[in-house]
Amino acid sequence: MEIRELTVMPREGVGKSVARRLRRSGKTPGILYGGPTPINIAVDPREVFRIIHGHEGSTQLLRVTFAGSKDSRMVILRDLQLDPVSENLVHVDLQEVNMDKPIQVTVALRHVGEPVGVRDTQGILEMVLREVQVSCLPANIPEDIKADVSNLAIGDVLTVADLAVPEGVRVLTDRAQAVATVAPPAVEEVAATVAAVAGAVAGAPAEPEVLTERKPKEEPESDEKDKKGKKKE
Repeated sequence: MEIRELTVMPREGVGKSVARRLRRSGKTPGILYGGPTPINIAVDPREVFRIIHGHEGSTQLLRVTFAGSKDSRMVILRDLQLDPVSENLVHVDLQEVNMDKPIQVTVALRHVGEPVGVRDTQGILEMVLREVQVSCLPANIPEDIKADVSNLAIGDVLTVADLAVPEGVRVLTDRAQAVATVAPPAVEEVAATVAAVAGAVAGAPAEPEVLTERKPKEEPESDEKDKKGKKKE
């Protein structure tokens, strides 16, 4: 794993007002823990974003140097807090590590290959899991773990147990957990629904024909003069 460099500065004071002043000056507050005592620090958020760019989802191993000092420590970027609206970095947590002791970290999954179910039968690849928890020495933290989906046909499932894990890395995520699957093409589902509806309509009983009763033809009204007969002479 590539070891990236980050320069930090010790900071004095804690609290919201101190943090606000620090952010206005272009810096982000943070904490470095894992050593004898936690150290309050400040970092350049642009440097942090540069480090994580393209490596989202995986724990980063860093060599941290204190500004104005030759003191350096091996740490992992344990947590980032972003503003939900501006997405500015508002806090960073760094954890000092012992290079000889295993640690638990998160590693991103990257799918590779084109599933046969997508290529041959127009299925849809669905990535169910995006990252896994692993245990390893800090120097063995993988950039990512490849999820080869090439052999997946429609209905097949790739699980954590199927992943090719680098030597020295132990996956802690449940081995039966689904990583990826190939679903049937959406058009088939729509066609099946249309066919079902059409079949239901075709099998419905025909509506009975409604006949309107015809009124009897009225006879013309008789002439009153005919009914009286002729006057006797």
